[in-house]
Amino acid sequence: MKALNQETIPLSTRPVKVLQFGEGNFLRAFADWIIDTLNEKTDFNGNIQIVQPLPSGMIQALKDQDCLYHVVLNGIQKGKTVSETRLIKSVSSAINPYVNESEFIRACENPDLKFVISNTTESGIEFNADDISVEVLPSSFPGKITKLLYHRFTYYKGADDKGLYFLPCELIEKNGENLKRIVLQYVDHWKLSTEFKNWIIETCVFCNTLVDRIVPGFPKDTIKEIQQRLGYEDNLVVSAEPFHLWVIEAPLVVKKSFPTEKAGLQVKFVSDLTPYRTRKVRILNGAHTALVPVAYLSGLRLVKESMDDTTIGKFIRAAISEEIVPTLDLPADELQQFANDVIERFQNPFIKHELISIALNSISKFKVRVLPSLLSYHKQTGKLPERLIFSLAALIRFYKGEWQGETIPLNDSAEILDFFKQAWAMNDPSKTIQIVLSNQSLWGTDLTAVAGLEKMVNEKLTLLEENKTYA
Repeated sequence: MKALNQETIPLSTRPVKVLQFGEGNFLRAFADWIIDTLNEKTDFNGNIQIVQPLPSGMIQALKDQDCLYHVVLNGIQKGKTVSETRLIKSVSSAINPYVNESEFIRACENPDLKFVISNTTESGIEFNADDISVEVLPSSFPGKITKLLYHRFTYYKGADDKGLYFLPCELIEKNGENLKRIVLQYVDHWKLSTEFKNWIIETCVFCNTLVDRIVPGFPKDTIKEIQQRLGYEDNLVVSAEPFHLWVIEAPLVVKKSFPTEKAGLQVKFVSDLTPYRTRKVRILNGAHTALVPVAYLSGLRLVKESMDDTTIGKFIRAAISEEIVPTLDLPADELQQFANDVIERFQNPFIKHELISIALNSISKFKVRVLPSLLSYHKQTGKLPERLIFSLAALIRFYKGEWQGETIPLNDSAEILDFFKQAWAMNDPSKTIQIVLSNQSLWGTDLTAVAGLEKMVNEKLTLLEENKTYA
């Protein structure tokens, strides 16, 4: 088996156009895979330089393989099994700024640099007042960005054509706007010049983005077989599903510089990504959350086996098509296609997605992901969505913490768990339901005020206790 490096793989020389903060599985299987596809199918002609955002990371592992690795895609698309492998050859180098700060600073002197991509986790885009000077390597990601931009501004003497386009992939709402806000906060915090601040505002573009791809990561159970098939000793293989979606809220100038349409990639440039975020939260995340308590209390433990189950599979498909999709404001064909994609993703035989892992913090998830569909359906039709109500009843029963003599490993805040423990201690299910539904701290509203909802939850709970599933 051959080693994976530049001696065994011939590489093309390209200018570095992308500086990427984050070397984890997601970016390598998503953004890097997209850019590698761009390089193959379009005239993008740009490589990536990766920066390790935290003191510990995988930079040395990348260097050991000359930044080469494979992405393995397995899943279902349009009813057919898809298995594809791509050798990523578009990462030129990797930097650990904690070890080599000068190399990190020099990265922004690159005249070809145009994009900054990041995934520093949801808590990565934050301000740290302990970062006291532009002269010292900041601990936070936005602080590092500010330091780089200041050096670039100084190095190029404020040239108008040296601003950068930011495509943050952190899973927070308005990730681009928040990154820009904190960068400007650092400018003020460090008392940097007004000219620099104006240069950021006028020449840099901070795009809000939405990303979507399930990336299980390193396939430890099958790595030997994969390496044997590849013929290379690749220790950085990353597995992912075939589905990918990147929605980017950006002006035309960014779209022209990132020609994903020419490569047939699922990258959408839009003026407002809010409808797409709502679509993802309501259909993909909402269906996951609605499925969990119903399927779990039916004895199922994995998403795929739940979709394959005649009763539960029918239940969640109907909930999506009849009670979630109709409440959304996007073209019907787009919504239906996304819903079909979601169902196929749930059926992916290559991903063992445990229901109990999705059940983490289910109350807050239900509030954000499912409740808006439930209330919108009621507002639009004057009726209550019976399947989503059944899921709500199952969720309340799930949080009793036991089912048919077995303990349910609930994973939520101590405050939430204590509340449900007290609510179920009353030994009166109807009283429990009343207390739970009226708790505004859980739902943001008093659900007992929704006409007929409390009565229907009681009815569904009775069906559930009788081992009947609404389908």
